Amino acid sequence: MTAQYLLRRTFNVKPGNTILVHAAAGGVGVLLCQWGRALGATVIGTVGSPEKAELAKANGAHHTILYRNEDFAAKVKEITGGKLCDVVYDGIGKTTFPASLDCIRPLGMFASFGSASGPIEAFNINILQQKGSLFATRPTLNTYAAKREDLLAIAQDLFDIVLSGKLKIAVNQKYPLKDAMKSHIDLESRATTGASILLP
Repeated sequence: MTAQYLLRRTFNVKPGNTILVHAAAGGVGVLLCQWGRALGATVIGTVGSPEKAELAKANGAHHTILYRNEDFAAKVKEITGGKLCDVVYDGIGKTTFPASLDCIRPLGMFASFGSASGPIEAFNINILQQKGSLFATRPTLNTYAAKREDLLAIAQDLFDIVLSGKLKIAVNQKYPLKDAMKSHIDLESRATTGASILLP
């Protein structure tokens, strides 16, 4: 549902858009890559290893950037021929900001939906003007699905694309409920890919 509101409401992705997905091999990242590609966008994903790059590509990313080895903002500029991205979807937070703003074309959007590396600290809002009159948002599912009709619409759109076969949800980690703490540690240390579930 997070992928749905990010792609369809926070920034309504259209054919021809270019999107940057941080943590493209993570739980939300693989869904953003698949769905973004299905919507006709060019998908660029940042990942932490060659194995995660392969996973992101298998899930729809056209291009991957190994953020530990490459300057991701410079690489985005190279990949796009200087045109940059319409939107950056960032579930990482502290370590990818403010460099993510250098990946966005004028009037584009920065959508911060997570803080795996820590929260983004307060910043001078004038940086958005300096980088090209950018929009920045910190959306949450609680707000997008606050009204019952919105919740149902988000769910229906999600179920429709899953049933179409264009979106496949891989559960790559399963933890007994007693190991909930380990699941959080693995997630925070970026040791997971795809979705993780807790089993009672």
